[in-house]
Amino acid sequence: MSEHYFTQKPQSKSKPQTWNYKVGQKNYSFTTDEGVFSKTTVDYGSRLLIDQFEQPKISGEILDLGCGYGPIGIILATEHKDRHILMSDVNERAVMLAKQNAEQNNVTNVSILLSNRLDQLKDREFAAILINPPIRAGKKIVHQMFEESYQALKENGELWIVIQKKQGAPSAKKRLELLFNNVETMARKKGYHILRSVKR
Repeated sequence: MSEHYFTQKPQSKSKPQTWNYKVGQKNYSFTTDEGVFSKTTVDYGSRLLIDQFEQPKISGEILDLGCGYGPIGIILATEHKDRHILMSDVNERAVMLAKQNAEQNNVTNVSILLSNRLDQLKDREFAAILINPPIRAGKKIVHQMFEESYQALKENGELWIVIQKKQGAPSAKKRLELLFNNVETMARKKGYHILRSVKR
């Protein structure tokens, strides 16, 4: 089994690779490495989340929680230049790559930092939080990410999740309904669900 990507210090030998990825008319360049999630292309779930995401109606920062090497945050920062995107991950290698990829793609409206879930973000509030959750870390950690996100959202802030049906979409939906008293399925494609909850 490959190394768990939800780890602070990946032990796998570094083998960086750089590849191109197109969204609409825009070409992106991403450098990835061993020990990070979906190292050969932007995974289908992340791309679906990017495509479905709508800017929140309220002002404020957007958080890409568990950003990996940065595709969600970097693409959204490019598409929404009037927003500041904060990107965070527990994986030191992923954070280093996300910083490199922001520079490679000339994205300046982002900040990237190391954080275990929202531990380093307790003084921040967000207009929206996006999560492609680390399923292999287990349901307990994934649901903690939902709970901490609820606390970190502004009033009328939005939590956006992508999750496969077979990897826990029904239980995620129940948890979000309990936390927010609302959850909407924004898209269903190839077994992936995009869920949105609003903090009322």
